[in-house]
Amino acid sequence: MTREEVLFRVKSVFHDAFDRDVELDDTTSSADVEGWDSFAHVTLIGLLEDEFGIKFPMNEVFGMTNVGAIVTRICELAD
Repeated sequence: MTREEVLFRVKSVFHDAFDRDVELDDTTSSADVEGWDSFAHVTLIGLLEDEFGIKFPMNEVFGMTNVGAIVTRICELAD
């Protein structure tokens, strides 16, 4: 799966999580998305794990502070 394919699917998950289209690129962080607080982050991580059939190590979950870090880690785990 290419990085672009992962980002496309991540955008879909963000849409579901926040119930609206969210403009995303690698630098997008929680500060850029209304409603992306710590609770939403945990929910988002769960949705991403379901979407990609992966499990993020718990010690990494809060270290993924922007979309680029999330996409990179999904690419690594989905290989």
